[in-house]
Amino acid sequence: MASIFGNFVRQIKTKDFWWNYICSTHFWGPVVNWGIPLAAIADMKKDPDMISPRMTSALCIYSALFMRFAWKVQPRNLLLFACHATNEGAQLIQLGRCVNHSLKEKKSS
Repeated sequence: MASIFGNFVRQIKTKDFWWNYICSTHFWGPVVNWGIPLAAIADMKKDPDMISPRMTSALCIYSALFMRFAWKVQPRNLLLFACHATNEGAQLIQLGRCVNHSLKEKKSS
């Protein structure tokens, strides 16, 4: 076990490892995908009337599925996992804001 870890550490210290990683979809896919959670985080300051519960629910399901994929794929794509974990949290917060807003609207009418 220690030799496997030692080989991995030696491998990631090489310039070729990082060059190949940065030129792969294993890197650029998650980098581009970060737009979704960043948009959700930016939208937290906006009025809850604008939140679509169906779209937010779909994004929650999407992120949950792709978190699992990022964890199961070999080698594990932790950058993709972190992106979808962040998106899952942001979308759940947005969904909570939407539900709270809907409940307050129903109570006031």
